Amino acid sequence: MKKSDFIFLLVVTAIFLPFFISDDAYEWYKTFNATHGMVMSFLKFAILSTMGEMIGLRISTGVYINRTFGIIPRMVVWGLLGMGINMAMIIFSKGVPMFMEYMGMANASSTINGEMCFEKIMIALAISVAMNSIFAPVFMTLHKITDTHIGHCGGSVKALLTPIPMKRIMTELNWAVLWGFVFKKTIPLFWYPAHTITFLLPPNMRVLFAAILGIVLGVLLAVAAKKK
Repeated sequence: MKKSDFIFLLVVTAIFLPFFISDDAYEWYKTFNATHGMVMSFLKFAILSTMGEMIGLRISTGVYINRTFGIIPRMVVWGLLGMGINMAMIIFSKGVPMFMEYMGMANASSTINGEMCFEKIMIALAISVAMNSIFAPVFMTLHKITDTHIGHCGGSVKALLTPIPMKRIMTELNWAVLWGFVFKKTIPLFWYPAHTITFLLPPNMRVLFAAILGIVLGVLLAVAAKKK
């Protein structure tokens, strides 16, 4: 094991171990998560999704952080994106069942929050398909734009204060990879089923599970980077 791998594992252990060995820490987490959901969304995605990108960088380049990675601006951006994801999950988890009731499926809103059954799985799948078809492409494109902007700013914190040159970056994006791999393959083959599981979980667990999936996203981004 490389020294960098050991340090990374040590940091991860230091972050998560208290919640497994201390009932007080876990109770604090549940209480704070229930009363400050958006703040916790920021923290979960800032930590877990950035961690996922670090793992992805380790896979693609052999290091967890390089000169232009910019861990601070990435954490801030991921935190803000995480708040947007939380908002989207609330909107789609409430709106899709209501639409299904509008289309004739009785009690869809109560079924998704009830006991496990075939109908609940189908509703969760419908929510996942709707969210990942409508929201995910915009989210993924925005993430790629901010990722590119941070790189252009050399990973500096000034990336958070410098206006993003949207036109220039959007014309520079590798749309062949973004469409051919990220949109066309990861959305239907991974995100549809992954977020079906997300919406089968209790509401207070969904954002955390989605943030954990951010680690998987880091690996997928590493694969996409190798396709350039």
